Amino acid sequence: MRIANNLLRIAMLAPISWRTPPRHYGPWELVTSLLTEALVARGVDVTLFATQDNQTAGKLAGVCPAPYSEDPAIDAKVWEMLHVAHVFERAGEFDLIHNQADFMPLAFSRLVETPVVTTIHGFSSQRILPAFKAYDGRVHYVAISDADRHSDLRYAATIHHGIRLEDFPFDPHGSEDLLFFGRIHPDKGTAEAIAAARQAGRRLVMAGIGTICRASTDQPKHEGQHGSVGRRTHFAALC
Repeated sequence: MRIANNLLRIAMLAPISWRTPPRHYGPWELVTSLLTEALVARGVDVTLFATQDNQTAGKLAGVCPAPYSEDPAIDAKVWEMLHVAHVFERAGEFDLIHNQADFMPLAFSRLVETPVVTTIHGFSSQRILPAFKAYDGRVHYVAISDADRHSDLRYAATIHHGIRLEDFPFDPHGSEDLLFFGRIHPDKGTAEAIAAARQAGRRLVMAGIGTICRASTDQPKHEGQHGSVGRRTHFAALC
């Protein structure tokens, strides 16, 4: 690894679905932003490859004018390819490329000498696994939890997502309520959260973007209300 003047040069490749940091929703973008800003604060030379409207204390490099989930004029496939190509065309300027943008960048990894780390934020489908298997050994994979590791892949480490403690003030008294915080989607355990709250006899507050849908095929009855908090959707189910 070529480290000039004892200063590590990192290219941080963010997704371009949402802004980094996100204005509202954007979990991968939030994690990327927190890591980038923490590294910059520690004196690491970080260039954030993201959309042009991003905010960072480091250096910003962007070719895509806006996030494709926020601007319907942005074609996701076209701009993701241009975005990924941008960082690998500049690979010689960096000691490490940290990919936070899923599997597409893997296809560029053998075209450069710069080491590549990829944080795997989850598997949306088993159908994407072949892409990760094809570059296992060339790219260093990081899991977000031991439970999220796939048995067919080799990992360099498990690194849990960090948070800003000041954004989550500790309440020693707590509450009897239950909280589901995340995207409202069947794959995220929405139905299971409702079932667990009902069985426990506790009030469930659900916060996240998505569509309020049937919790299961038998359409369990519940009472509740839904609305918006800022640009987030929330749903309170009284179980």
